[in-house]
Amino acid sequence: MRPSASVHSGMPTGKTWMGWWGDLGGPKQVGISSYVVSPYRQAPMRGAVQHWVTRGYKRLAQQAMYFAIPIGAGYALISWSIDNNHLRNTKKGQSQGLFP
Repeated sequence: MRPSASVHSGMPTGKTWMGWWGDLGGPKQVGISSYVVSPYRQAPMRGAVQHWVTRGYKRLAQQAMYFAIPIGAGYALISWSIDNNHLRNTKKGQSQGLFP
C-alpha cells in the first residue's frame, strides 16, 4: 500500500488563517507591552508550614473530638475483642463455663 501524497508533504498547504506550529500568524496584538507572572503563582506554597504551625494547631485542637473519640472507641473495641477471643479459646475460659 502506498502512502498518499499529503502524507509526504509535511506541512499543510493552501490558504489557511492559522499557520503551522511556530508560525501561527493571525492579527497583530496591540497594547500588550509585557507579560508578568504574579508572585503568588510563582511560589504558591511559600510559608505554608510556618502558617500551619500557628493556625493548624488551633484547627487540629478544635477538630480533635471528631477523630480522636472514634479512634479511641475503635481501639478499645479491638482490644476488648482480642482479649475476649483469647479467653474463649483457652482452657481457662472454657473451664469457667462462661461461654456456651
